[in-house]
Amino acid sequence: MVDDRGDFASAADTASGPAAPGPADEGVRVLYIDDDPGLGRLVRRKLSRMGYVVELATSGPEGLSLLQLGGVEAVALDHFMPGQDGLETLAAIRAMPDPPPVVYVTGTQESRVAIAALKAGAADYVIKEVQGDFIELLRSALDGAIQNVRIRKAHEAAEAEIRAARDRFEALAAERALMLREMTHRVGNSLQIIMAMLHVQANATSNPEVQEALQAARGRVAAVAQVHRRLYTSDQVASVALDQYLVSLVDDLQISAHSGTSGITLSVEADRILVDPDRAVALGVIVTELVINASKYAYPQGSGPVRIALRADGTQGVLCVEDDGIGMPETIEPASGLGNRIVRAMATKLEAQIQFVPGQPGTRILLAFALPDASA
Repeated sequence: MVDDRGDFASAADTASGPAAPGPADEGVRVLYIDDDPGLGRLVRRKLSRMGYVVELATSGPEGLSLLQLGGVEAVALDHFMPGQDGLETLAAIRAMPDPPPVVYVTGTQESRVAIAALKAGAADYVIKEVQGDFIELLRSALDGAIQNVRIRKAHEAAEAEIRAARDRFEALAAERALMLREMTHRVGNSLQIIMAMLHVQANATSNPEVQEALQAARGRVAAVAQVHRRLYTSDQVASVALDQYLVSLVDDLQISAHSGTSGITLSVEADRILVDPDRAVALGVIVTELVINASKYAYPQGSGPVRIALRADGTQGVLCVEDDGIGMPETIEPASGLGNRIVRAMATKLEAQIQFVPGQPGTRILLAFALPDASA
């Protein structure tokens, strides 16, 4: 056994030639576990020239004890050892937390041993051959195993950083949404106070024109307040569902109509369309002004319906407000009144097309506006 080892050492020294380049970093610690101390010293000498720091162990239990100390980046593990062979030691290494990669070393030519080691979790294997380039092959296998672990850990670290960044972004987004909802809530409360003040002021005056003006102002504030109410009572803080918004707005307008002298009856049918708050406000103000106009002019001798409809038509939304009243006099310019000027100003903000259509009987107002791009 001693002569064979001496022959192996001589052959390896002769075949190895000039020292091969070492691993990526100088001073990488590896552990060589082999019950042959002479071969272990040879491996240490050769690998040290290549930049490795080699720890030696002559048994599986001794190797495991050294691994417990930490700092080892790779293990070269012999198969045939008394007491606890390589496969048993490999299993114990793999059971450790964050185990280093293991290059399995065997002197047998039987492939079943190498296959068993790979199945058990070995990163690679090397055959000990007296006349072969065992040390160079071992160095290459160790270097490859270490680099693979480093790449894997770098990938895991990058994924962890991405997850952490995503968690931070989601936390910031949630905080921003909470702050926005709180701000919207406070704005909505302030608008409710303004509405109440306008209502009190309207009731405090005996001038019908002043009452009418204050009630109209109250309706305009209500259109804005309803948007904020929608925002802070919904999970969506960046968009408003127009169908729900219009239903609530019409309920408010109906209460205002019944509290005055008008006997109009409001109804609404709307498709589900999501828009940003600014566009919702503009549409709400338009509906409010058209309802106010209808309540004043459509039914001078009594009461009647005012219908609000909102439809999605391809890339456009179409708003329709119509009544069955006396219609629009031909001698009156539709844009001459304050309400109609407000309607046209809001339509300009929406980049919308507005059309006043005389009915038989009644009046119909159509507003076509671009819908948000769903793919954006």
